[in-house]
Amino acid sequence: MGRVLWQPSKDRVENSNMYRFMQYVNERYEKSFSSYDELYQWSVSRIPDFWSAMWDYGDVIHSVPYSQVVNDHTRMPGARWFEGSRLNFAENLLRFRDDHIALSFKGEGQETVSVTYRELYDRVARMAVSLKEMGIRTGDRVTGFMPNMMEAVISMLAAASLGAIWSSCSPDFGIKGVLDRFGQIEPRVLVTANGYSYGGKRFDSLGQIAEVVRQIPSIEKVIVVPYTDPQPDPARVPHGVLFDEFLSRERGLNIAFEQVPPDHPVYIMYSSGTTGVPKCIVHGVAGTLIQHIKELKLHSDVKREDTVFYFTTCGWMMWNWLVSSLTLGARVLLYDGSPFYKRPAALWQMAEEEKISIFGTSAKYLAAVEKANVKPGKTFDLSSLKAVLSTGSPLSIESFEYVYREIKEDLVLSSISGGTDIISCFALGNPMGPVYAGELQCRGLGMKVEAFSQEGKSVLGEKGELVCTAAAPSMPISFWNDPDGSKYRGAYFELYPGVWSHGDYIEITENGGVIIYGRSDATLNPGGVRIGTAEIYRQVENIPEILDSLVIGQDWDNDVRVLLFVKLREGIQLTNDLTKRIKETIRTNTSPRHVPAKIIAVADIPYTISGKKVELAVRKIIHNEEVKNRDALANPEALDFYRDLAELRS
Repeated sequence: MGRVLWQPSKDRVENSNMYRFMQYVNERYEKSFSSYDELYQWSVSRIPDFWSAMWDYGDVIHSVPYSQVVNDHTRMPGARWFEGSRLNFAENLLRFRDDHIALSFKGEGQETVSVTYRELYDRVARMAVSLKEMGIRTGDRVTGFMPNMMEAVISMLAAASLGAIWSSCSPDFGIKGVLDRFGQIEPRVLVTANGYSYGGKRFDSLGQIAEVVRQIPSIEKVIVVPYTDPQPDPARVPHGVLFDEFLSRERGLNIAFEQVPPDHPVYIMYSSGTTGVPKCIVHGVAGTLIQHIKELKLHSDVKREDTVFYFTTCGWMMWNWLVSSLTLGARVLLYDGSPFYKRPAALWQMAEEEKISIFGTSAKYLAAVEKANVKPGKTFDLSSLKAVLSTGSPLSIESFEYVYREIKEDLVLSSISGGTDIISCFALGNPMGPVYAGELQCRGLGMKVEAFSQEGKSVLGEKGELVCTAAAPSMPISFWNDPDGSKYRGAYFELYPGVWSHGDYIEITENGGVIIYGRSDATLNPGGVRIGTAEIYRQVENIPEILDSLVIGQDWDNDVRVLLFVKLREGIQLTNDLTKRIKETIRTNTSPRHVPAKIIAVADIPYTISGKKVELAVRKIIHNEEVKNRDALANPEALDFYRDLAELRS
């Protein structure tokens, strides 16, 4: 059992949205729940009742009520949610139309700019009218190749208001990466900035976009936002027009929110594409909306007075999740650029200046600021901060302890995990419960998450495959261009028929929390013993000389041997003494089975653009297999360091 790092006060518990929801359930269903565990067990045993309560408590705006919550929650795939209802995604996110700040944007080295909910509604209305005038209608695709800036949010909301489908990726994708995604869904409109900034450098986007438009003939309009250049030339791209010129000149417009069925598509997301062409994952209006309301309002305790920040790009599902905070009337803070621009503590300085109350980031970032000896709690006024959220990869015990030691003692640290596949979380935070080192606090309400052994049996306190044994509303409605559903079924339902298999290797603890050991498809099997890669990362990345690491299994001598690649601090060499210390650290804190057969220094560790280590691509390279989609990587050149390594020949 992990050590308790934080326990909410009685006052904090009783002022949380989760506690209020529990009281609501008690009154509505004549229950007497007093703990999260009781509420959770009810939510997964009475699934229709739970989601009905969530629909009402979350105040989902709709024009026609549903006839039933779900037709059959044991049917996967194929469960149908909130049948008969009609609603609009954007209408729910634009329910507030007052002078409270809705969006703030800060770019590298720039002053923060903000718009109120009233101003946001006006801009979305003007964008929606212009899209409608050019013929955009229900089901059309509108895409964004954008930094994480206001115009991306405005464009998404305008598209959704018309019943069109939004899809976006960040501007650091290469041309092939964009074509692999947008080329499949054939958008009619593409919104882009003229460029983006990172690490003090400016990068042009219009050259790439011109090539993309030439290769995707469905694109009729390219809307260009001035960003790195105040007066870009839209003529550089076919069908180009400046954002402000495209917007209707009329003011005081009302948005005619198109009322659509609950399973109408709102977003198309993409798998990472590191093993082939990305899968186009289609998410529905009602499922996405109600799941985000649940996770933001209850599990993250977002309130009207909060400033919510997540370090993300428009190509990661955390962007979609963050933007849904608008439905709760909070202030959403957007940031574009490097998290280390000018100083390693840059985002914590922003947290002080912008009075961030909910700070979201990645496990990789928290490990990096600890390595850089950043001590935000001693340097900045973080009195507004009430929660830190982390995702992208498993958060190490050392990072848990770092947050409470060097950031703030009194906050809830919510390590969260789910994914693009469900545009939400399977396990996440709980403002009513304690934080244990190394554990995600809880499984999400209504999410029947279990750990399955290799025999397909549910286990507690043991490692197993993350599965979901009942349907949830945010599971994809389909994959794009998958008419018979075979790609969809093959992605999640082949390992255990009728049960969602997510691809994570986990343990459900006696506390009701979850420990994640890494991707199950990257699980190591030396001598037939299953080892999660995160178990090794937790030990290695606590060694001061090591900046980053990557673990894979190599097929060798009719078995699997563990390989550890390490990126060392500048000026450090991988000596025999350091190698010995690494192995001793792993052996002492895990087991002899975890000790790598080989430790090899490399110049860099490859990551996806959304910040996840690409163990499978490296495994392919060392087994002389082709890596088909290097454009899905943030640093594809890093793969070259793993090719033809002499150390692997013996």
